[in-house]
Amino acid sequence: MKKAAVFDVDGTLVDTNHLHVVAWWEAFRQAGHRVAMHDVHRAVGLPSGDLVTHLLGEGRDPAEKDALSAAHKALYGTYFDRLPALPDAGRLLRRLDGQGWSVVLATSADGAELTALRRALGADDAVMATASADDVAQGKPAPDPVEQALELAGAEPERSVFVGDTVWDMRAGVRAGVHCVAVLCGGIPRPELEAAGAEAVFRNPAHLLAALEESPLGPEE
Repeated sequence: MKKAAVFDVDGTLVDTNHLHVVAWWEAFRQAGHRVAMHDVHRAVGLPSGDLVTHLLGEGRDPAEKDALSAAHKALYGTYFDRLPALPDAGRLLRRLDGQGWSVVLATSADGAELTALRRALGADDAVMATASADDVAQGKPAPDPVEQALELAGAEPERSVFVGDTVWDMRAGVRAGVHCVAVLCGGIPRPELEAAGAEAVFRNPAHLLAALEESPLGPEE
C-alpha cells in the first residue's frame, strides 16, 4: 500500500499567514468592517467565503463575500514576488520523497497564488501532485482536500500523514482518517492544535526534519 505525506502550504511550508492576516484586515477595513487582526489570524486557513462568514456572521450577501475575497486576493497578490519559504521546507519534502513517501500539497491556493507558493518552495521535483481549491466541493475543516490528496497519491489513510498549522487542518486530517502533525510556525498555540487532533507538534519544517525519525513520518516498524 502506498503512503502519502500531505502538506498544507500557507503557514506550514511558506511563511505567509501574517501576510494573509494583513490583507484580510485591509480588505475588511476598506469595506467598512472593523475586524480584529487576532480574530482574522484564527480564521486563516478557512476557504475565503467561510472565512468571511466566520468573521462577519451568517446571512452576508454573496456579492459582498465575493468583493471581500477579491480585495483580499488583490492585496495579498502584491507579495507574490517575495513569499518566504520556511526554514528547510524544501529539504523536508525532498527527504520524504527520497524515503518513498508520495508528497502531495493540499491548499486552497490556485492560479498565480499557487504558482508563487511553489516558486517560493522551490521543491517541485519532490511534489507528485497538488490538491487545490478547484478540486474539491468543500475546503478545510471538511476532509475533502486531504481525501483528494490521498486519491491523487493512491494512498491509504491509515498509512498517510497530514502536516498543517491550523486547527482547521487538524480537523480535516482527523475526519480523513490520517495521522495529523502540526507545526507552530503559523502562529496557533500548541494546546489548540493538540485539542484539534495533532498527534505531534513541531516548531517548523526544520524542526520536523531534524526529528523526522521520531515523528509519524519516521520509518515504519
